[in-house]
Amino acid sequence: MICKMAEKATALHIVDFGILFGFQWPLLIQLLSMRAGGPPKLRITGIELPQRGLRPAERIEETGRRLKRYCERFNVPFEYNSMAVQNWETIRLEDLKIDRNEMLAVNNHGRFESLLDETTEVDCPRNDVLKLIRSMNPDIVVHHVVNGSYNAPFFVSRFREALFHFSAIYDIYDTTIPREEPARLMIENEFHGREVMNVVACEGSERVQRPETYKQWQVRNIRVGFKPLPVDQELMQILRHKLKTHYHNDFVIDEDGHWMLQGWKGRILWACSCWVPAEDPDQHAN
Repeated sequence: MICKMAEKATALHIVDFGILFGFQWPLLIQLLSMRAGGPPKLRITGIELPQRGLRPAERIEETGRRLKRYCERFNVPFEYNSMAVQNWETIRLEDLKIDRNEMLAVNNHGRFESLLDETTEVDCPRNDVLKLIRSMNPDIVVHHVVNGSYNAPFFVSRFREALFHFSAIYDIYDTTIPREEPARLMIENEFHGREVMNVVACEGSERVQRPETYKQWQVRNIRVGFKPLPVDQELMQILRHKLKTHYHNDFVIDEDGHWMLQGWKGRILWACSCWVPAEDPDQHAN
């Protein structure tokens, strides 16, 4: 969707909340390089949590260097700004250096689940970050979420929902990847294992795994002044064809309320949607 929105843009600024290694951008860079009339200038602001140690921004700075080399390979003009920030709700609009002559896109790939919510903070950081994004007045927001219900303050409810969610993920691995595969072992231990431990063993602000359902995120987005864009039906057709021809038949791709849904055996695990500022200023929450 970002590529489609940028068809006629001369400059594109992407603010990426949780850029990590930047693996989500090489395909877009290739597509921009093939655009009729030449590519736009691409500027990416990469926001990430600081690393421990003496160089908190080292990883995201390396991400910028990697993306720069990739843009040079495809002759895409490129600028990169890194921001290593622990509390994303403290970011100010002026920190992002918004240029109204650029098309502005905001991306979040499943990272807002780590923001604290109303159960731990009176001034909800989750809502504050959404309000910051609304104040940017972006041309498009791409919002990808982990669709989970294991954010309850009550342990038994949280444990049960986490069990359902992670059982589905591990069932995917059991069905598609050999158990002795080193990459699988690494992902299970370093990613999902840590997530499960945090959900089960931590309370209060120490519990950083706090996913909500896509319907809950939809309410939050509308409340701060966004409206969803319809799901691209051409894209859905391509994805359904690829799913049918190349993937296990228990994988699910569906849509609901302008969200593209991904799941396994009927359980929705992830959801993605695109948003733009609502035209009615009265919808913008104070």
